Amino acid sequence: DFNSFVTRTNTCGELCSVHVGQEVTLYGWIQYQRQGLFLVLRDFQGLTQIIIPQDEAHSHVKKLLSNAPVESVVRVTGIVSPRPPGQENPKMPTGDIEVKAETAEILNPCKKLPFEIKDFIKKSEALRMQYRYLDLRSFQLQYNLRLRSQIVMRMREYLCNLHGFVDVETPTLFKRTPGGAKEFLVPSREAGKFYSLPQSPQQFKQLLMIGGLDRYFQVARCYRDEGSRPDRQPEFTQIDIEMSFVDQAGIQRLIEGLLQYSWPEERGCITTPFPSMTYKEALADYGTDKPDTRFGMKIVDISDFLQRSDIQFVQNALSYPHGTVKAICIPQGVRYLKNKDLESLKESAKSQFNQEIMEIICKPDGSLKSLLTKFLSEKQQSELIQALNMQVDDVVLLAAGEHKQVCSALGSLRLESADLLEAAGLVLRGPTTFHFLWVVDFPLFLPKEENPTELESAHHPFTAPHPSDTSLLYSDPTKVRSQHYDLVLNGSEVGGGSIRIHSAEQQRFVLEKVLKEDSEVLSHLLEALEFGAPPHGGIALGLDRLISLIVDAPSIRDVIAFPKSFRGRDLMGNAPDYVTPEELEPYHIQVSWPLAEKEAKQN
Repeated sequence: DFNSFVTRTNTCGELCSVHVGQEVTLYGWIQYQRQGLFLVLRDFQGLTQIIIPQDEAHSHVKKLLSNAPVESVVRVTGIVSPRPPGQENPKMPTGDIEVKAETAEILNPCKKLPFEIKDFIKKSEALRMQYRYLDLRSFQLQYNLRLRSQIVMRMREYLCNLHGFVDVETPTLFKRTPGGAKEFLVPSREAGKFYSLPQSPQQFKQLLMIGGLDRYFQVARCYRDEGSRPDRQPEFTQIDIEMSFVDQAGIQRLIEGLLQYSWPEERGCITTPFPSMTYKEALADYGTDKPDTRFGMKIVDISDFLQRSDIQFVQNALSYPHGTVKAICIPQGVRYLKNKDLESLKESAKSQFNQEIMEIICKPDGSLKSLLTKFLSEKQQSELIQALNMQVDDVVLLAAGEHKQVCSALGSLRLESADLLEAAGLVLRGPTTFHFLWVVDFPLFLPKEENPTELESAHHPFTAPHPSDTSLLYSDPTKVRSQHYDLVLNGSEVGGGSIRIHSAEQQRFVLEKVLKEDSEVLSHLLEALEFGAPPHGGIALGLDRLISLIVDAPSIRDVIAFPKSFRGRDLMGNAPDYVTPEELEPYHIQVSWPLAEKEAKQN
C-alpha cells in the first residue's frame, strides 16, 4: 500500500476511470506546465494531468500553479474527472482522467535546473553525477533501483525462507589479504598499523562454515582500489553465499534456482540448467573465458586443413609447439562492413595482440578473394569454404601464431565485428535475450604477467584443486585444474566461486610453496582449518553487473544510487577530500603536501 502512513490519498500513477467523482490529494513534482491551463504532476509511480481552474473563485490556485517553476514540489487536492472525448492519452496509465484542482500548495519551489529531468534529454555523465539527486528523479533510474530492490528481496526469500540460509553481516574493517586486487587502507590510532577494507568477505564466510553455520549469505559491500571501468566501481555489492558439505554441482543448482526465482517477469523466463563449458573450450571457441553465446561466429581451427598447403607464414606458425591457424566467419560482412571497418579490425588485432590478420571474401559467384587463393587449389578452396561454412558475401578473418594469442585476438575481433554489424543494422544480440553459461575447469594457477616464472592464483588462494589433479599440486602445479566456476551472462562475468581448501596442510603448501606468500598473514584461518573444518564452497554474484544486464544499462553506474565516477570520485560530495594535519595527527600520518598539491592540480 503506497498510501499508508502518508497524507496523500493516491499516487500520481494509479488514478483511472473508477476514481471519477472522488476527491483526491496528490503530492509530487511539476513535470510540465502549459500556459496556465494544465500541468502534469509526477511522483515515483507515474504522471497525472492537473487542470488549473480558470474561474475567479479559484484565482489564487491559478496564480500559484501557473507561476510555480518546473520541478517544484506541490500538493494538489481536487476532483477526478473523465477527460473530454478525443483527449484521452492511451500512452499514460492515467490517460483516461484528469484532476480538477480545488486547492494547492507549493511545498518547495525549484530553482533553475542544471538539466531537464527527462530521459530523452542528453546529459553528460559528469553533470548527472554532480547532481545525482536530480538524476534520480528520471524514470529509468527510478525503475532500475526499484527493480533491484525487488530482485534482492526475492533472493532473500529464496535463500532464507525456502532454503534455510542465515543472513550474517561480516566486518568492514579487517587486515590485508595476500594476492587479488589492491585493497583500500584505513589508518588506525596504533602507529604504523592499518585496517584494510575487504575486497570480499571470503575469509569470514569460510570461518562461518568452520563455526558450523552450514549456510550463509549476505548482501555484501565490497571494496577494490583499482581503476573504475563501465562494469567496475571501487565499492560494489555482491550476493555472497557459502555452504558446507556441498560440491560444484550443488552450488550451480542453487544459483540456477535462485536466479529463476528472483528473475523479473517482464524479462521473460530463463531456462535451467544453464549450459556448461570448460575454460579450454571457451578460449578455443570464443577467445575468452566469458563468451557471449547469443550469436555464432565461433572460432574455427583450420590448422589440419592448411598444414597441407605451401603457405609460408602458416607453416612458420605451425612449426612452434603451440602453433595454430584459426579463423572466424563474419556473416554478410561484404554487405554490412566497409573497407575501413575491415582495416580497423586488422589494426585492432595488430595494436592489441601483435597479431597479423588475413581476410578471405566469398564473392557472388562463390569463389574466394584473398591473397591466400594463389596458394590453394580449387579443391582446397572448396574444402576451406566447407570447413568455415562460408556463404556468399561472408568475410573470414584468419590468424596464425601461438594458440592463446590467436584465440584472444580472434575473440576480440568477434565482438568488434558484432558491434560493427549491429551498427550497420543487423541484429545479433537483442536486449531481451539472456544467455547464461557456466565456465568450469579453470587452471588453479597462472604465470604472473610481471614475472612469468612465478605463479599467482587464477581465482584466489583458497580455491581447491580438482580432485583428479591433487597429486599434480605437489609435482607440477601449472597443470592443476581448479574447482573454480564462473557464471557468465551475455559475455559478462556475473558470478564466480569455488570449492575451498579445507585442509590446513594443503592451504599452507599453496601459500608458502606455490605462491611464495607469507602465510603468517593468514595464521588465523590456517589455525581455524585445524579445528575440524568441514568441506565447503560458495559463490558471489555481482549484483550491480547482474542488474545492469537485466535492464540493458550501458554502465553499472546506472543501477547504483550514488556511484563513483570513472576515476573513482564522488562528484556530488567531492570525495575523496583533504583533511587537516590536526585530523591526521592521531593516526601518526603526515602528508607530503607538495605531491598532494601537484595531484590536485592534475585533477
